[in-house]
Amino acid sequence: MSYTYEYPRPAVTVDCVVFGLDEEDLKVLLIQRGAEPFLGKWAFPGGFVQMDESLEDAARRELEEEAGIRPSHLEQLYTFGTVGRDPRGRVITVAYFVLVKLSDYRPRAASDAREAAWFSVWDTPKLAFDHAEILSTALQRLKGKVRYQPIGFELLPPKFTLTQLQRLYEVVLERTLDKRNFRKKILAMDLLEELDEVEQDVSHRAARLYRFDHRKYKQLEKAGFNFEL
Repeated sequence: MSYTYEYPRPAVTVDCVVFGLDEEDLKVLLIQRGAEPFLGKWAFPGGFVQMDESLEDAARRELEEEAGIRPSHLEQLYTFGTVGRDPRGRVITVAYFVLVKLSDYRPRAASDAREAAWFSVWDTPKLAFDHAEILSTALQRLKGKVRYQPIGFELLPPKFTLTQLQRLYEVVLERTLDKRNFRKKILAMDLLEELDEVEQDVSHRAARLYRFDHRKYKQLEKAGFNFEL
């Protein structure tokens, strides 16, 4: 037996806020729209959810189609449903935030995107739809969550220095951290594996490289460990 109803049916989209980190700045990936509305304006990768796919599947599909990205860390952020947010009609969007190692992805536009590029989160062009509000919400989530979950390691290369790690937190939190206290606290967690390797091809004294121990963190988390910086 099939069931139908007479109520209006809002459309549902997904939008993906993709963060990456370079040596100096926190970046966000934007695509230049190749169709109306907001033709030529910058926006997040995203699109309409198909009838036979989940929200997360739709987000992953749009990321690959529009920007060539297959993320390991993708998390639902918030639902935005202000009336009139989309000139095409009643459209509700479910936003996701994504963390990637920026060096792994050279943006490439595909599908209905004209161009894809990284921008500083503090200096983006005017965004289409309500994407400025979505970006603000994603930044607040990232700033809060990076302090009590080790998601920041998703932005770093697999092998990193303590200076790179501290710089990550300073960039995301927008404040300077005391070097001695930061290192004492992060090393005391015993979640970093010190490697028998140092930086290569640097003009300064090469620093020791470390790796985050995901397996140990999962074990400690089950035992009630609280990651907090």
